[in-house]
Amino acid sequence: MKKVLVAAAMILTPAVANAAPIYLDFENIAPYPNNNNVSIGDYYNGGTSSIGTSGTNYGVQFTTGATLLCLNTAGTTCSNTSRGGQGISTSQFGALYFPSAGATMNVAAGFNTGFAGVYSNPFGSATTVNIYSGLNGTGTLLATTSLGSTGTGTCNTNISGGAAYCPFNNFSLGFSGTAMSVVFGGTVNQQVFDDFTFGSTTVGGAVPEPATWAMMMLGFGALGGMLRRRSVTAARVRFAI
Repeated sequence: MKKVLVAAAMILTPAVANAAPIYLDFENIAPYPNNNNVSIGDYYNGGTSSIGTSGTNYGVQFTTGATLLCLNTAGTTCSNTSRGGQGISTSQFGALYFPSAGATMNVAAGFNTGFAGVYSNPFGSATTVNIYSGLNGTGTLLATTSLGSTGTGTCNTNISGGAAYCPFNNFSLGFSGTAMSVVFGGTVNQQVFDDFTFGSTTVGGAVPEPATWAMMMLGFGALGGMLRRRSVTAARVRFAI
């Protein structure tokens, strides 16, 4: 039986650099509402933000300039951006923007499979997302994309003060190999980001990819076949005795 269980575990367990995707929702970094002047810094890297708050240590470090953005809700006006109640329900109050180009996120432990998130880009200025195998945008370029326009002000219902930056659209990049940094280029000061997910092409990382589901189904099928063969063999042994 131990051999059967080991074989099943090998079939059902996909090879990944991280045990689970890393998900950053940019919530609780600062009290809500806030003045959009809090640098995220090492909040997700075992350190603190510019106001001394700390979060889960995911080993994700932001270069200087990565700033928390306060999002408008039905009762609060604190920026020109809102999730409009759309997307992940627990990620409605905080997002991320970069005041200048060349902003970098480092993940020293590395991640594979993909990188995903959501963004609002109503004015159509170019923004590139580049994934590298080394820290600080070094090594091999594993994946790149340019984010297009998302439209403007299309989910203003019940939002205090309105919001030109609304709605947010999904984006994702899949790649082979292990990545250690993500670099944002172009006119990044006109885009807002949220729900970064490292290690998956699904925003939030909660839903297995189709290939993973297929692997799991094959694994369950193979496990059932092995158990049936084992039962038949055992029955034959008992009959012979």
